[in-house]
Amino acid sequence: MKKIIIYTDGGSRGNPGPAAAGAIFCNEKGVIFKKYSEYLGEATNNEAEYQAVIFALKKFKQVFGKKLAKNTKIEIRADSELLINQLTGLYKILEPQIQSLFITIWNLRLDFKKVNFKLISRQKNQEADRLVNEVLNSQSQTQKLL
Repeated sequence: MKKIIIYTDGGSRGNPGPAAAGAIFCNEKGVIFKKYSEYLGEATNNEAEYQAVIFALKKFKQVFGKKLAKNTKIEIRADSELLINQLTGLYKILEPQIQSLFITIWNLRLDFKKVNFKLISRQKNQEADRLVNEVLNSQSQTQKLL
């Protein structure tokens, strides 16, 4: 693997509220080869967006190993302007909780050959968004059953 494109999305119902993350792994040609999602618990939308990137990078290392990660260029694509502009240094990070998540991502980057961040439109991130909503829908169904 030379370059992997990972579409990430995070969202919460309520702000803060129940939150989830989704990640879509694609090869350089845009062919999807893995999809992952997870429930995050209570979080704001911005925290969920950051946690989605953390989830994606950790999941890559877990599935493919540290050795392959070290030789792989990752392009994270997300539709959160705040997330991407903070990760690329265009926006300052004022919230302490977001600063902590930023540092986690910054440290995770060291395990890869290179990690870039790219802002995309919501239309181009529909699959990752769908994963987030599936998790949140199943979570609310589980709560109704209890």
